Amino acid sequence: MNQPPLAPGRASPAPGVAASASSAVPEPPEEVYLQPGEWHFGSGRTRVRTLLGSCVAIAVWHPALRVGGLCHFMLPTRNAYARHGHPPHGQGGHGAHLDGRYADEAMYLLLRGMHAAGAKPHEFDAKLFGGGRMFAGEGTAGDVPFRNIVAARALVQQHGLRLRAEHLGGQGHRNLLFELWSGDAYLRFWGQGAEQNQMEIRG
Repeated sequence: MNQPPLAPGRASPAPGVAASASSAVPEPPEEVYLQPGEWHFGSGRTRVRTLLGSCVAIAVWHPALRVGGLCHFMLPTRNAYARHGHPPHGQGGHGAHLDGRYADEAMYLLLRGMHAAGAKPHEFDAKLFGGGRMFAGEGTAGDVPFRNIVAARALVQQHGLRLRAEHLGGQGHRNLLFELWSGDAYLRFWGQGAEQNQMEIRG
């Protein structure tokens, strides 16, 4: 039986697998399902799943420490501070509460997990998924899917992560599975016209 999922938004390691000497079959991995606006950072035999439409997921993984995380954001930023061109208060643990529904704030939540693990952002691989058009007529630069894709790519570049793979845009939705013990991502895409670099994407 799968372990109950951790509460979203906690940057804590997932439980390890305790295999007895007489058991050759490892216990099944812990399953964590992310709703829009949720995130998870951890390690161990943890499998993180999410379903993406116009939202975008950023997966990060440290190949040496074997820790990583996934966020599922809905919009690039909050209008309240976007015009000022600076990140939200609270990224250092004070001020406004960080909200994983927004790309920049979701990234800061992942960055907290990286720092808690004793690692630097530039040591992490990144993979991007989502940003699909859900309705007829979408596809202009002002649409939410397009803006989400632009935001995700900009955040990866801004924080120095190594972009390893992406499957973005197009029309349709995606079922994503990300394994924290291997860094592998498995994707099912019901749609067409995606921009993709499938290096290190499985499934």
